[in-house]
Amino acid sequence: MPRPGEPLHKLGFLTIGRFDGADPRPGHLETLSVIERAEDLGFDSVWLRDRHLQFGISSPVAMLAAAAVRTSRIELGTAVIPLGLENPFRLAEDLATVDVLSGGRLNPGVSVGTPMRYDDYRHALYPQTHDLEDFSKNRVVRLLDNLRGNPVSSFEGTIGIETYSTRVQPYSPGLADRVWYGGGLASAIWAGQQGLNYLTSSVVSIEGTASRDFASIQAEHIDAYRAHHPDPGRARVSQGLVVIPTDSATAEQVRRYEKYAESRLPRTAGPQGPRGMMFSPDLVGPSDELAAKLYAHEGFRRATEVTFALPFSFEANDYAQIIADMASALGPALGWSPA
Repeated sequence: MPRPGEPLHKLGFLTIGRFDGADPRPGHLETLSVIERAEDLGFDSVWLRDRHLQFGISSPVAMLAAAAVRTSRIELGTAVIPLGLENPFRLAEDLATVDVLSGGRLNPGVSVGTPMRYDDYRHALYPQTHDLEDFSKNRVVRLLDNLRGNPVSSFEGTIGIETYSTRVQPYSPGLADRVWYGGGLASAIWAGQQGLNYLTSSVVSIEGTASRDFASIQAEHIDAYRAHHPDPGRARVSQGLVVIPTDSATAEQVRRYEKYAESRLPRTAGPQGPRGMMFSPDLVGPSDELAAKLYAHEGFRRATEVTFALPFSFEANDYAQIIADMASALGPALGWSPA
C-alpha cells in the first residue's frame, strides 16, 4: 500500500492492441513489439484488453502465447476476458498452455455478466442456447475448477495408443492462484471470498457504497475485498487508471494528450446509467506531478501494484514515449525500480 516514501511493488500497463481492419497483421505485430519493449524497460507486467467485434485484440490468449516465447521474465495478463463468450473448459486448456509456454507468468483477468451488445450477435455465438446460457459467477467457478485440475471426465486410462486424463491438460500448478477478477462492491467481496486477485480500473460503481467520489469508492471496494479474503497478506490488488506522463513528450504531443483528457472529463462529473458508474479523470502531466496526485489518491494508496491503461486512440510513437516515461520517470517517482 504505497504512500510517499514507500516503494510501489509492481508497475505494468494495459493496451487495447489496436489494428487496421483492412490490414490487421501490422497492428498485432506492433503489440508484440510493445510487450518485448516493456520487458526491456523493466516493467513487471503488461496486460491486454479483450475486444470483440472491434479493432482491438479479440484473442488475447493467442497473442500472449506468441508473447510468451518472445519474452522471458515479464508477467502477461488479460484485463479482462469476458467469460460470457467463452467455454470455461476450452479456455482453461488455452490458458494452461500459455502458462506452460511462459514458465508460469500468466495472469488471467476475467469478468462475467451478459456480454456487451449480446442481442446483436447472440444467434451467431450460441445458435441453440442463447436464451439459456448462464452468465453468472458460476462461469468463474467452472474455470477455476478446471485450472485447479479437478476432474472433468469420468474416464482415465489408455485405449490403444491414446492415453486419457480426468483433468484438463496441460495442467499448470499455481495458475488458478493467478486469476484476477474485477467489478463493484459485491464483486470485490466475492473475489475476496474466493481467494482471487482483485483488479480495479478507471470505472467503478456506486452500488452499495457510502462514498460518492471515485477515489473513495475505489478505496471502499479494496477494503471490502481484503476484509473478505482468507489471507489478506497474500491478496494482490492492482489499480488501473489512465495515466499519461509527459516528461519527454513534444509540445504537440502534450497538447493532444491534454485535449484527449479534457474531452473525456465531462463523463467524470457524476454517476452514469442505472448502476451509477463513476469514471476517473485521466491524469496527464510531468511524472513528479502525477506521483503527487497518485499518492493523494485513496485507491492508489490501497493497491499493491498498478496497471496504467494506455489510451485507445494514440499513435505508435505516442505509446513508445508514454511507456518509456513510465519506466524512466514515473515509476522511479513512485519508488519503483525496473526489474
